[in-house]
Amino acid sequence: MSIGAATNGTTGLPVPSHNAHATATATATTSPYQHIADFISNVGKFKIIESTLREGEQFANAFFDTETKIKIATALSEFGVDYIELTSPCASPASRADCEAICKLGLKAKILTHTRCTLEDAKIACDCGVDGVDVVIGTSSFLREHSHGKDMAAITKQALEVVNYIKSRGVEVRFSSEDSFRAVDNAGVHRVGIADTVGCASPRQVYDLVRTLRGVVKCDIECHFHDDTSCAVANAYSALEAGATHIDTSVLGIGERNGIAPLGAFLARMIVAAPEYVKRKYDLHRLKDIENIVAEAVHINVPFNNPVTGFCAFTHKAGIHSKAILNSPSTYEIINPEDFGMSRYVHFAHRLTGWNSIKSRVEQLGLHMTDAQVKLLTTKIKAMADVRPLAIDDADSIIRAFHLDLQERDTVETWKN
Repeated sequence: MSIGAATNGTTGLPVPSHNAHATATATATTSPYQHIADFISNVGKFKIIESTLREGEQFANAFFDTETKIKIATALSEFGVDYIELTSPCASPASRADCEAICKLGLKAKILTHTRCTLEDAKIACDCGVDGVDVVIGTSSFLREHSHGKDMAAITKQALEVVNYIKSRGVEVRFSSEDSFRAVDNAGVHRVGIADTVGCASPRQVYDLVRTLRGVVKCDIECHFHDDTSCAVANAYSALEAGATHIDTSVLGIGERNGIAPLGAFLARMIVAAPEYVKRKYDLHRLKDIENIVAEAVHINVPFNNPVTGFCAFTHKAGIHSKAILNSPSTYEIINPEDFGMSRYVHFAHRLTGWNSIKSRVEQLGLHMTDAQVKLLTTKIKAMADVRPLAIDDADSIIRAFHLDLQERDTVETWKN
């Protein structure tokens, strides 16, 4: 599994790699955190299947009426996701009506729905006008015993019937199970899907599994990772390195239990690995608005530490960090906030502040002081911050008062002379 940098961050020279092709193509302008190219890797050419309107409906607080579903689907399509996955139209009459309504919108994103592996479900899904049907059937010994009770021969026969029917309707088909991939690959499915539905896999395990599957099937590979152990994004990245082509996401990661790979967090990871691809394909400035729409719909707040859009994501506080950021943002920012329509903030109204931060604020306020004066001002702000928390207005008042005092002293000195 590739984890390294293509160039040395200090010298700009290629670093040693087990992959000769990667080393040969590395350049001095490559990000030190950029993915090392691999013959089977799809890190730079992945597709997103956005499942907020399917997996996300399983979130504890979720209830999406038709208007909200249309609003979310439209926003996701404008953002640039490749697919939007909807709840099975067989789930309820409203689910079927919503599926039909979204299919009629003419969105740029393809519309998928997720159904059981039965001819009845497949017919209903195709009749709704979807672009693709994701069919699933359990093949583990537990599910064969405790769920549908079918043996592998019956499962394979049923799966092939459903796959061939969906193909006959001119609709894209994905098949997901624990082990019937070779049979359905030969039947001509567009994708096979694997899912870590309990969120227990490690990136290494995912890499090995997907790489093995890549050697078995010729079709695309879709991956669906739950976040119970906080590995969903890491697992998605490992899957792409191993040859997966499609990743399932949901906005803010909402879904069953702790949900799946969050759309924003996944793209935060991928913009580091494949910046040009991500910026060219997705309208990243829309991410914050999409997250706000979904957060409001499910009655939650966007987490303070949410990648990219959390209010602390690009806030710098410690004096040493702030000085470096003011001189060169890349010292402590792997992601450029401007790529997502965000901005950084150097927090200065606190006891940890450094004089470089105060100097920056002085300049923002259009005031003029020498470095020695700014350092003296900084000690005054620190002293006050040791007594009580400071708001920005508090710190600005100290700065302005200090500056006014300097002006008055200069006036007196001028008058004396």
